[in-house]
Amino acid sequence: MNDLSASSQITYRAVPVRPAVARRIRGLSDQALAWLFITPTIVLLLAINIFPLVWTIYLSFTNYRANRANAPTIWLGTDWYQSILTDPDIWAAMQVTAHFVIWTVLIETVLGFGLALLIDKKFRGHGMWTTIILLPMMLSPAVVGNFWTFLYQPQIGLFNYVVAFFTGRAASSFQMLGDVTLSPWAIVVVDAWMWTPYVMLICLAGLRSIPDYIYEAAEVDRASNWRQFWSITLPMALPFIMLAVLFRGIENFKMFDMVNLLTGGGPGSTTEVASITLKRAAFESWRTGYSSAFAIILFVTVFGLANIYVKALNRVKNR
Repeated sequence: MNDLSASSQITYRAVPVRPAVARRIRGLSDQALAWLFITPTIVLLLAINIFPLVWTIYLSFTNYRANRANAPTIWLGTDWYQSILTDPDIWAAMQVTAHFVIWTVLIETVLGFGLALLIDKKFRGHGMWTTIILLPMMLSPAVVGNFWTFLYQPQIGLFNYVVAFFTGRAASSFQMLGDVTLSPWAIVVVDAWMWTPYVMLICLAGLRSIPDYIYEAAEVDRASNWRQFWSITLPMALPFIMLAVLFRGIENFKMFDMVNLLTGGGPGSTTEVASITLKRAAFESWRTGYSSAFAIILFVTVFGLANIYVKALNRVKNR
């Protein structure tokens, strides 16, 4: 009897608690629960991304130097921006960057789409060859840079001997990384070798998304393979091609590691892209305010061009 009464008391005390908890849980809407879970992530992203951007914008208007943190900070207004936009060395670096971006994106797009067309045929052993083609993009840029630096050596490098075999020139008669004319193309070759598989994957996804019945209908209409390519394959894969161009264009515009490992911006300033100029201003000359202004200019340039390109991409997708 005592046991029963004790159990009844416990049950009696627990009954009022459960509805209260249930009411509190029911009081939160789905939207409130969603905000409850994503708020920590948003706060973390703001701390990691937004705050450094705002701080960089502030520093770009000052004379702040990171190696003289205790020195008084003077507000300079837009002086750094005017200096950068009228500096011929900056424009030379932007021209080098544009040359690098245009040629790498062009070569990678053509080769990547061509490889995607071959892999899409599903020939015997295509899985093994796909894995082999993807190997370069799986490597670290540091590994790729050191690997190609060795290949480009004029005395022992394999690249010079291959060129000598096909052209008849002496292997030691030219230096890919030391020649003013050849060094920009040496970086283009390495970047194309490493990232063409990435473009191939995106293009392959576009080709695999084309329904088979469209090709079947074209064969019923006796359309040639060339006609099918221009009327079906290329138009339907074009959004994926443009997406690959967007990704590679953004990445190559801010390229630093490969250029720094291969040439360091040399010989002279032949391969000095914008990121190398930014690094030298920030960490060699310690012109923190100047480099912050340059970083903001690069950010606005990339953001503006990407925004225009995305609008064009959306128009192509909606056709």
